[in-house]
Amino acid sequence: MTPQIRRVLVRSFDDITLERVPVPVPRDDELLVRTTVVGVCGSDTHAAAGHHPFIDLPYSPGHEAVGVVAGVGKGAEDFATGDRVIVEPNLYCGRCAQCRSGSYNICQELKVFGCQTPGAMTDLFTIPADRVHRVPDGMTDLQAALVEPLATPVHAVAKAGDLTGRTVAVLGAGPIGLLTLIAARHAGAARIVVTDLLDGKRNRALRLGADAALPADAPGLVDQARAALGRAADAVFDCVAREQSMAQATDLVAKGGHIVIVGVGAAGTTPIRLDLVQDREIRIEGTLMYTADDYRAAMALIASDAVDAAEIVTATYPLEDAAKAFAASVDPEQVKVLVTFDGPLDS
Repeated sequence: MTPQIRRVLVRSFDDITLERVPVPVPRDDELLVRTTVVGVCGSDTHAAAGHHPFIDLPYSPGHEAVGVVAGVGKGAEDFATGDRVIVEPNLYCGRCAQCRSGSYNICQELKVFGCQTPGAMTDLFTIPADRVHRVPDGMTDLQAALVEPLATPVHAVAKAGDLTGRTVAVLGAGPIGLLTLIAARHAGAARIVVTDLLDGKRNRALRLGADAALPADAPGLVDQARAALGRAADAVFDCVAREQSMAQATDLVAKGGHIVIVGVGAAGTTPIRLDLVQDREIRIEGTLMYTADDYRAAMALIASDAVDAAEIVTATYPLEDAAKAFAASVDPEQVKVLVTFDGPLDS
């Protein structure tokens, strides 16, 4: 019989199952990787609910992945069996103008491993060798699982320019919002206010270094946030990307300030006060994923103990309970949920 492995298949939020597929064989430029841990991302839950604008159902998830090399293609001898690796899931063409300029995160033909192609929520997977990074010595699997989600905020924070001594607002205290808080503080922000609907997430933001954490639906939120910062926000990171959060960002940001859209917005149009954008010279910029430099910066940040993994990772489930992991990920009290292989992770 042909050897088979388990792989998660998502048809809908209520139909998440394990299928059996043949063991993949790496091509010359690829590695065969045995998964040790993979995160459930907000993109995954949006896709499962049929709300993600760029992921079609059914799909096989898993782009926040850590694993161990189990096989090496003929052209991938820089790696060896047993190497611990982290997946960088952006699959780019290398030919378009964006790729040639180094901005391969916005490749014209970009696909994302685990979104538009089968991912790592499986026992074994193949991936091009240039799409993985070695796990630094001394980094646990639990910490390594946070490199991919942290790289997005690292990239977003860099978009806002030099934050040294600046004031920052982070809208939304989910995993990306909390990691944006950490990245902004590391980048030198003087004061940071975080908003969220939930007490638990606001308290977590305070524990992770926010100067203030305010209810996102509070009357007079903009005035409260400006008071907490001492002035308007030099940079606002919208990790919610909805009409209300964009309205708040536009009112919160200083003249000449910068709004960075980090969250994945819903398909369709979102109203924006263009009169204020024009009159106040507000810069509004999107941000997508990351590059290898952002991965290296994220790994260094985690290695410096600036990220308390126990505050970010709030639940783990074995592969056979992947459906429960997805359900837990939409529990507003959870932050980052991981699917694990071969027993519990060391923290």
